Amino acid sequence: MADSLKCARCAKTETASGGKLKRCAKCKSVLYCSRECQTTHWKVHKKSCAALSANTMGQPVPPVAAPSTNTSSRAVPSAAAGPLSVRIEKPFHKLHDKTWLHGRPEEDVYMLLIDSYRMMQEDNYSLEADVDADSVYGGAPDSRGAFKRFLKQAEARPGLLPSWWSPEKAAACLRFGLSDAWNSLSHAVEKHDIIDHYGDPLMPMQLRMLREQVTLRGPAGQSGAAMMQMQMMAEGR
Repeated sequence: MADSLKCARCAKTETASGGKLKRCAKCKSVLYCSRECQTTHWKVHKKSCAALSANTMGQPVPPVAAPSTNTSSRAVPSAAAGPLSVRIEKPFHKLHDKTWLHGRPEEDVYMLLIDSYRMMQEDNYSLEADVDADSVYGGAPDSRGAFKRFLKQAEARPGLLPSWWSPEKAAACLRFGLSDAWNSLSHAVEKHDIIDHYGDPLMPMQLRMLREQVTLRGPAGQSGAAMMQMQMMAEGR
């Protein structure tokens, strides 16, 4: 049975490769014997990957109410926040000030950090054919190892995380990402999933900007500074 399964790039079987073949984390339909074969084959596979992909989360998208016209910059409880407990007004101003995660409940912060990392995984894979070996894109059962590094980078950026952040909160964030919720580090995620889940077409952009502040690198090496300025102008003073 194992010999009937082959690497999509080099055609090695599990027996020939000396290890278990790993499935593409997105479509679950294509097998690879190594990270090298997966990244090399991406230019070919990406044409069909999206069509083969299926949403494996199994979680319903929460209803989203119409956005508020309140122009206050404080966080307020709102159904319009989607899965978040609060809605942050003028989020791009907050991102510019590096306080986007401040003033939010703990679980909201955990959720956004996890989804910023998952958005980064997807961008790295789809734009650069790059994957973390210890992530679901590299064939691991979950991305805890790679996400821990992401958190360490966030902790190294002065003021980026809320004042209540601590090693205990980092551990709680990781446990949150290993739960069976929508934000599970066991699942890949795409831009449209983020938009549907949060009910906000600008959420992927915000998560990418947070990623840039954490890793000092935007998607495919592109800076989001100009886009941030445009969005701040749209938000007004």
